[in-house]
Amino acid sequence: MAKWVALAGAVWVLDRVTKGIVNSTLALGQEVPMLPVFSWVRLHNEGAAFSFLATQSGWQRWMLVGLAIAFSIYLVIEIRRLPASDKLTGWAYGFVLGGALGNLWDRAVHGYVVDFALAHYGDHYFPAFNVADSAISIGAVLWIASMLRDSRRERAARTT
Repeated sequence: MAKWVALAGAVWVLDRVTKGIVNSTLALGQEVPMLPVFSWVRLHNEGAAFSFLATQSGWQRWMLVGLAIAFSIYLVIEIRRLPASDKLTGWAYGFVLGGALGNLWDRAVHGYVVDFALAHYGDHYFPAFNVADSAISIGAVLWIASMLRDSRRERAARTT
């Protein structure tokens, strides 16, 4: 369990450090092009993924904080129950937990999540994201892979 919680902690620290750098070097809304398809930017997202609920009156902050706390507790329980041999699921849980805690911190303390990585092509922009978002995405892919692996194992066990 300790290594997956440590992974979550490392993600949280990296998320805090990168957001701190962004907050201290970029003005809100400032964009710094790095590549033709990538820019650093400082944006504040008061909603969930892709700014969902961002235009609401403020109730979404505490709803999202509550969901993040509940889901983080669920992940810690799952990590405790995880067999030591299930490294793929451990990586998934560690990344998702670290990302959830990173964005939870922003929402609880500031009322918004700091996003700073912006991928674009021409006039087409992907929503800005951060280290926590990236960790959650990586963790989700690993989690799906672990579920597919488990499903295949169960199917194989039923046929033998």
